[in-house]
Amino acid sequence: MLASSNSGKLKELSALLAPEGFELVSQDALGIAPAPEDGLTFIENALAKARHASAASGLPALADDSGLVVDALNGKPGIHSARYAGPDADDQANNLKLIDALRNETNRDAHYYCAIVFLRRADDPVPVIATGRWDGSILTSARGARGFGYDPYFFLPGLDMSAAELDPTKKNALSHRGQAVRSLVQQLRSN
Repeated sequence: MLASSNSGKLKELSALLAPEGFELVSQDALGIAPAPEDGLTFIENALAKARHASAASGLPALADDSGLVVDALNGKPGIHSARYAGPDADDQANNLKLIDALRNETNRDAHYYCAIVFLRRADDPVPVIATGRWDGSILTSARGARGFGYDPYFFLPGLDMSAAELDPTKKNALSHRGQAVRSLVQQLRSN
């Protein structure tokens, strides 16, 4: 089960894990409310979400906590990426706040970070933890219509494209989430 209500994450993770024989069901489909995200790190939040979902469902759980880390903003929005502009903020509000915060900044370096946790059961003493990092910078205006979150503003200098301009297969091959999933799968295969 996927400990998330984010349809973008469900789509990306399902595509990445389907070749490995995983079929993900979101916590929404089972009527499970989201877990509180009160950790101080991506890993803490992913672990809390996975434990909560597994305890509520009785199933193995996979949780992703990821976000955008901007150098000039001392790591913000970071673990608060999904609610940067407030608890009920949408992608547009979060992006507007980000661009406003960087209005006078010349350093626009940033990276996406992802922590994925897999638990066999809620009290699993040995969670499988994988991470990924995707470096880029923040654009002053949006480019592209694919992806979600900060993707239209996340620029990849080596490709001269934003993450929202990438084909989903290419994005999954490069992204922080794709990196973390490949590491997770490798760890699961070796256990």
